[in-house]
Parts: sequence; C-alpha cells; structure tokens
Amino acid sequence: MKNLHGKFIAASLLLTSLFLSPLQTHAESRGTVLHEYRIGIMAHDTDINLWGAAPSEQGIDFNGELIFTPEWEVLGGIARPNLGMSINSAGDTSYIYSGGLLEWDGGSGWFFDAGVGLSMNDRKGKDLGSNLLLRLALEVGHDIYQCHRISLIMDHISNANTADPNPGIDNIGLRYGYLF
Repeated sequence: MKNLHGKFIAASLLLTSLFLSPLQTHAESRGTVLHEYRIGIMAHDTDINLWGAAPSEQGIDFNGELIFTPEWEVLGGIARPNLGMSINSAGDTSYIYSGGLLEWDGGSGWFFDAGVGLSMNDRKGKDLGSNLLLRLALEVGHDIYQCHRISLIMDHISNANTADPNPGIDNIGLRYGYLF
C-alpha cells in the first residue's frame, strides 16, 4: 500500500506542476496571471454520503480560490490551474489545495466546473489516513453582472483508498467569483 501511496503522490505532483509550468509565459502575453478569484462559505463534513463517509466534524469552512490564466481546450471545456484553501471555523480539518479546474459554458450565463487536484490538511479533526489527499470538486453557477458570478460547490477530500482509514470529508457551499 505504501508503494501505491508514493506513486499516487508522485503522479499528482507531476500533473500539478504541468498545469502550473506555463504561468509565466502566458501571463506575459495576456498581462495578468489571474483569471478569477472565488470566495465562499461551506457546510463542513456534511452527510451527503456520496462516498459513504460518516460526518463527524463541526463548523463551517471559509473558502478562497485563485484560478489562473493559462488555459487549454479539453473535452469541450476550458481547463485552468487553481490554488485554494478552506479554513474550518471549529478548529477541525482545514486544508490548502492545488490542481486543475475544467469549466464548461452552459449558455445564458450558466457554467459548470469539475476540479481535481491535491490537498494538504492540517491533521486536526478526524483521521483521514494521510495529510496529503485527493480533492474533487463540482460546481454550478451563473454570471450575475459583467465580471461577477455566484455558484454552488460540492468538494470532497480523501486519500482515495491509498491509506487506512479513508473516511473523507464532503463540503457543500455558496461562492462568489470575480473574473479579471
């Protein structure tokens, strides 16, 4: 299991670095590194049980995320690197994350995002088997005025069965985004 855990970490770090490597060149051509920032509040460790995890942590998460300008057309959407954090109000698990975000334009101002990457938690709260975890996110939102948008997000962090235990944490929330 340790060998699989090491391979997972190495592959995830390689993918994250591939997403972040063109930042400097693209920023010079576009004039900015940021595409968007998002801030929000999320119900922490909810009982939506998509992966069978039992909720045991308290509080709410304050979330912030930066979405960068390098972009690639993938599967009919636009992929961009991201970097974010979720801070828990009750002193339970807080984490930082990085990876990629794939956004599809739904027309009439609607958008749908799917995100994947790595997260690093502070090892407070329940035992997640590792402090380096996989992060998955789904988000649906609407542009409300020019460069302003709102969205509903669900994110999940777990060790993807590379360590034991693997209870995971599922969060649901509301976010505001500002496009540059």
